[in-house]
Amino acid sequence: MLKVGIIGCGYWGPNYTRILNDLTDVEIGWCCDLDKERLAKIKELYPYVKLSDNYKELVKNPEINAFIVTTPLNSHYEIVKLCLENGKHVLVEKPFTSTSKEAKELIKIMDKRNLILMVGHVYEFNPAVTKLKEVIKEGKLGDIYYVYAERVGLGPIRKYASALWDLATHDMSVATYILDEFPESVTAVGEYYIQKKVEDMVSVSLRFPSRVIYKIIASWIAPEKIRRTTVVGSKGMAIFDDVNKAEPLKIYERSINKDLLDSTPEYSDHQLVVKMGDVYLPKVVHSESLKNQVEHFLKCILENKKPLTDAIDGLSVVKMLEAAERSLKINRTVKCR
Repeated sequence: MLKVGIIGCGYWGPNYTRILNDLTDVEIGWCCDLDKERLAKIKELYPYVKLSDNYKELVKNPEINAFIVTTPLNSHYEIVKLCLENGKHVLVEKPFTSTSKEAKELIKIMDKRNLILMVGHVYEFNPAVTKLKEVIKEGKLGDIYYVYAERVGLGPIRKYASALWDLATHDMSVATYILDEFPESVTAVGEYYIQKKVEDMVSVSLRFPSRVIYKIIASWIAPEKIRRTTVVGSKGMAIFDDVNKAEPLKIYERSINKDLLDSTPEYSDHQLVVKMGDVYLPKVVHSESLKNQVEHFLKCILENKKPLTDAIDGLSVVKMLEAAERSLKINRTVKCR
C-alpha cells in the first residue's frame, strides 16, 4: 500500500484528501500547511491523518512514498525539488513551474532518480475531453479549422497568479492534448482591473503548424461561469461544456460544401452550400476528473509507467505561458519555443 502526503491544504488539498480517503490501495500519511486552521479542518474530517506545518522535515519521512503538492505557483519549484531529492514521487498542481528553466531542472532530477513526476492538468482526465479527442482523431470533424475556448466567471481571484497562469493554463493543456501538436506562435492581450500588475482578463490566440487557430478567453470578473470549448472542422463541429454535466459534449453535423460555394450566384441558394445535419450526444462515461487523475498517478508509481500529464507535458504548457507573457508585454505575436 502506497502512503501519500499532501503539501498545501487550501482549495485543492481537501479535495485530494477526500479522494485519497475513498481509495482502498493508498493511505494518506500526512497533510501539511502553514495555516493551522486549515489543518484543524482536515483533522476534524479525517482524525487519523497526521499533520505538519514543516514540509522540509516532512519530505524526509521514509514512510511516505509520494507527495501531492497544491501550494501557490511560486513555491512549486522549491517544494517539488526537495521532494524529488528525497526520493519521493510527485503530483504537482498546474502550472508546473514559474519558468521553463525550473521545469527543465526538475526533469533532470526526476530522470536521475527514476521517479514519477506528474502535473495536474486535470482536464486531460475529463471523460468528455477524452471523448472529444477520440472524435477528432477518428476524423469525424474532418480537418480542424479553429477552436475557441471560454473560461470565465466571478472569482475566485488569485493573488499570486494572473488569469493567464491560473485559468488559461487549463485550455492550453487541452489544446495540445486534443490536437497532438505544439503551437508555433502566440498572440496575447490582457489587462488588470482589480490588482495591480495581475491580469484579470486575457485573450490568447495560439497558431498551430496545422493552421489551427486556438482562441482562449479567460477572466475571473464575468457575470456567469462559462467553461466551454467549441471545435470547428471541415466535416462537423463540437462543443464541450463543462458546466453542463448532463450534456457535456455535443457533436454537430454541420459544415460548408466548398464545391458548391461558387456554383450558385443567388443568395437564397445558400442552403445548398451550408449543410445542417443532426446534433447528437456521444456516450460519455461520467467520472470525477480529479479522481481519475489521482488513480492514474498511483498506477504510474506502482507500474513505473510514464504519466499522461508527465513533466514534459507540464513543460510544454509553461513554454506556452511564457510566450503568452512575452506577447502581453511587447503587444505583438511571439514564437513559442
